[in-house]
Amino acid sequence: MARPHLALNLFWRTFAWLALLLFGAVLAWQQTFKALEAEPRALESAEQLAGLVKLSRVALEHTDPINRVAVISSLARGDTVQVRVAETRDRWLPYDTSPFSKQLAAELRRALGPDTVVARSVNGTAGLWVRYSVGEDAFWLRTSATPVTLSLATNWWWVLIALLATAVGSALIARLINQPLRELADAAGRIRDGEYDSRLDETTMTSEIREVNMGFNRMARELAKLEEDRAVMLAGISHDLRTPLARLRLETEMSVDDEQARHFMAQDIDQLDAIINKFMDYARPNETRLQPARLAEIVEREAQGFRDPEQIRIHVHVNPALKVLADDTELGRVLLNLFENARRYGHADGEPARVEVGAARHGAWVELRVRDHGPGVPPDRLARLTTPFYRGDAARTAASGAGLGLAIVDKSVQRLGGRLTIGNAEGGGLLTVLRLQAA
Repeated sequence: MARPHLALNLFWRTFAWLALLLFGAVLAWQQTFKALEAEPRALESAEQLAGLVKLSRVALEHTDPINRVAVISSLARGDTVQVRVAETRDRWLPYDTSPFSKQLAAELRRALGPDTVVARSVNGTAGLWVRYSVGEDAFWLRTSATPVTLSLATNWWWVLIALLATAVGSALIARLINQPLRELADAAGRIRDGEYDSRLDETTMTSEIREVNMGFNRMARELAKLEEDRAVMLAGISHDLRTPLARLRLETEMSVDDEQARHFMAQDIDQLDAIINKFMDYARPNETRLQPARLAEIVEREAQGFRDPEQIRIHVHVNPALKVLADDTELGRVLLNLFENARRYGHADGEPARVEVGAARHGAWVELRVRDHGPGVPPDRLARLTTPFYRGDAARTAASGAGLGLAIVDKSVQRLGGRLTIGNAEGGGLLTVLRLQAA
């Protein structure tokens, strides 16, 4: 199954959704506060400006034409508020450029009259300009636009602090939400590795998590009981089957006079015993202790029992200093099954099996390669070689094996934390590659 292009773990997915939700909430509240504050601030600013305009209008109306020039000259030199005579050639830009400024201009027109002009620039000079009439004359009142433009210019410092607090809070909440799930995943991994005594907290305050943990603990207890029952059953099977086989072997040796018949009967009994061993190996509990081991020593030890030139010839090319993390017994069982498989099927008719064993380190891994020079396996059957009770050669209908050799190899390699690859070698023969952890 193809993996998705973008895969996020549950923590980051939870964090992203919470952060997005809270970011939206912060921005929505900020806009809401702006909308709620805009109207009162516009009314307040409009009342102040209207008061200034009315005051200047009254001052100019009650001043005779001679003194009006002096009053205007005095007002034009003000720092905060200035009054100038409006001329027909004046060029001005409208103040109504935002919802707030439109509301402010509307309030000024309502207070001062519909012919009032509100501008943000007159003849290139910026500010808040209000044009009004006194008799037949028109005047501009100018004040600084700073208090008005800051009326609800967004306080970005507050927004940034709120967004930062939102991100930190989202991370903490996501961690709290995902912590029980992380513990559950870790416990499930330990169960997978054979540690059936893993237990989760059943006193947590979250009811859903508590129920999940209780169910997991019940499952772990049942698995531990099943594993214990299986061990007892395997021990019973081993004892109950091998005892009569031993008696049959003894009776055969003592009661059968025909030497050839006695030989074949003993051979069948040995074969049954070997099949029982295969079943026991495949069903063996997952109890492995990985520790540094010299690969060459394990390979040589297992190869010694197969050095029969008439049946199999094993050539080992492994650096004596090469070490792997493995269980000595488990890795020996893997090699035993590979050599036995090569002895049976990895040779041409009438010739002994030739097996070559080599190893090389690649970073944190060691590749152990076992190759025979037999006929190989059809490509369409390679994927099924590790299936229990499957035999790659359809003609092998005789009970020469249990069909568990490569299945045991695959299962044992998984216990060792490695990976198994089986394919046909160039030039013929079956090539098995064991990828093991380097020590």
